[in-house]
Amino acid sequence: MREEYERSFDEISRIVDDTEKFFSSNGVDVSLRTAVDLCIEELFVNMVNYNTETAARILLEMSTVDRGIQVGLTDFDVKRFDPTVLNEVDIDAPVAERTPGGLGLYLVLKMVDSIHYEYNNRQSRITFTIKAVKENV
Repeated sequence: MREEYERSFDEISRIVDDTEKFFSSNGVDVSLRTAVDLCIEELFVNMVNYNTETAARILLEMSTVDRGIQVGLTDFDVKRFDPTVLNEVDIDAPVAERTPGGLGLYLVLKMVDSIHYEYNNRQSRITFTIKAVKENV
């Protein structure tokens, strides 16, 4: 699947619908849906919120991999922002003592099996893979 989306939170429902269609038509393990949807939403929302210097659409690509799915999000004409390099998030601190920001990306990094960031010619691309747990037979 390869689809472009406007830089709008209104596109999230369309993304979720497209993800559901992709899972269904490609036989991807449905147990991965929640994690995939959450990761896509978090990364997409960050692109919309923080890359305000562009009006370019955001490209979403999905493909199947052994026991899972690979997802790529590409943002065009933007500054570098590598979500794989994250400031420490103290999840054990009381809420009142936490510094806002970073928790969504922290969760993404915990849910994916792999994540890769590329930046070239003002194109920012994040690729992640989520796989089903292999059952012991």
